[in-house]
Order: sequence, then C-alpha cells, then structure tokens
Amino acid sequence: MRYRLDMTLRRAEGALTRVVGAAERRGFRPLAVDGEAQPDGDRWHLRMTVESERPGEALRQQLDKLYDCLAVEVSPCS
Repeated sequence: MRYRLDMTLRRAEGALTRVVGAAERRGFRPLAVDGEAQPDGDRWHLRMTVESERPGEALRQQLDKLYDCLAVEVSPCS
C-alpha cells in the first residue's frame, strides 16, 4: 500500500536523512520526496510518498519520536 506523509521538520543539518532513514529501517520504501522551506526560514514542509505492507500509523509513531519532526500526517494514496 502507498501512503503520503505531510511533515513539518526543523531546518537542521541531517533532518531529511534522519526521516528517510527512519522510514527505510521500518520497512517503508520512499518513492517520492518534495518540500520547501517555510517563510520563517526555521522549518521545512515535506511531502513524502512511501510504499509498504505495514500500516502507515506505525511509521507516523516512529517519526513523531524524531526531534527534527514537528508534525506528521499520514494518509493512504488512492
């Protein structure tokens, strides 16, 4: 199943690497990543599409634990 993740990340060195690495270690295969810096310059809005047989909620719970990740929403792709 494919999931779309909408995230707000702190703009910190290695933040994207930590998010993608956490997804891969949990058995989610990243298919697409897109994002932009927020106007305040301290945060990024990131959209990532992943694929896995695991439930998307499992990945959301793990990403919530990352210091760099301020907010995460997971929704199934149609």
